[in-house]
Amino acid sequence: MKRRNFIKKASASSLGLIAASSLISCQESKKDKIKDIIKSNILIRPLVIATWKTDLAVETAAKVLEKGGSALKAVEQGCRVEEANEKGQSVGKGGLPDRDGEVTLDACIMDHKGNYGAVLGVKNIKHVISLARKVMEKTPHVMLVGEGAKKFAISEGFKQENLLTKASKKAWLKWKETSMYKPIINIENHDTIGMLAIDKKGNISGACTTSGLAYKMPGRVGDSPIIGGGLFVDNEIGGAAATGLGEEVLKTVGSFLIVELMRQGKTPQEACEEAIGRIVNKPGKNYKDFQVGYIAVNKQGETGAYSIHQWFSYNKYVDKVNTHIQSDFFNKV
Repeated sequence: MKRRNFIKKASASSLGLIAASSLISCQESKKDKIKDIIKSNILIRPLVIATWKTDLAVETAAKVLEKGGSALKAVEQGCRVEEANEKGQSVGKGGLPDRDGEVTLDACIMDHKGNYGAVLGVKNIKHVISLARKVMEKTPHVMLVGEGAKKFAISEGFKQENLLTKASKKAWLKWKETSMYKPIINIENHDTIGMLAIDKKGNISGACTTSGLAYKMPGRVGDSPIIGGGLFVDNEIGGAAATGLGEEVLKTVGSFLIVELMRQGKTPQEACEEAIGRIVNKPGKNYKDFQVGYIAVNKQGETGAYSIHQWFSYNKYVDKVNTHIQSDFFNKV
């Protein structure tokens, strides 16, 4: 065989092998993509997680998801349940007042697109979580405060009502006998409801609503309505929410921290544990005097929860089952 013909045949053969190899590689790549799609579809199922024993709120949110509703609608409707629960003295109507006897509410909400809305220090408006959503969707702002928020609420058709119930007023008058101000671990004078949800499309949204610390100084605002503090959602990664002493959550931007830790590859559980570690390991931090708890969910539907002290709990809905769960905790001494 002449050298020229040999080179031609060898080149043609090589090109054929390259083409075949490329075809096989392309086919394998398509198979991998199909596997990934199938895997992601298996993992995408309605999920709700919320702080504390909030069975009805979680059930309400889950019903929205099961009917094909968005995660945003689910967390809003779920939080509204607690805002209307007068027996729960840390959220909405019936919330314990500030030291002047005024009930002031804070709330925020985030959707899967990264949009955010919040209201702070609102009086006489019960469903502040819905008001926060209105701020997000109908104003050029992300946050409204006090009288401005109330004025906007009225313009949007929200009804004014007295939020101080007889039970909360009685508790406030009892407190005034000593006026001793000290948050009590796991007692709902410093609680809230934070809720995260994944809908059937795999989108994540979150919400947080509270009446804040009982007998706080007028004007005090904690972590609950602050993006990155009481709540943070990144639809590519996951979401997190906080409860407990808001001042301590804000100092470490706790919910944002948890999402960023998940971005770096940590599981929701590992991220919650590290976020608590950032609080308790600070020099001179007397963590025995206060409680902080976190919940988190990632894009794959894995969840986590962790607190400083025992008895923080949460509700979780997945695979059509709504379960109340005690969180693991740091201070086991």
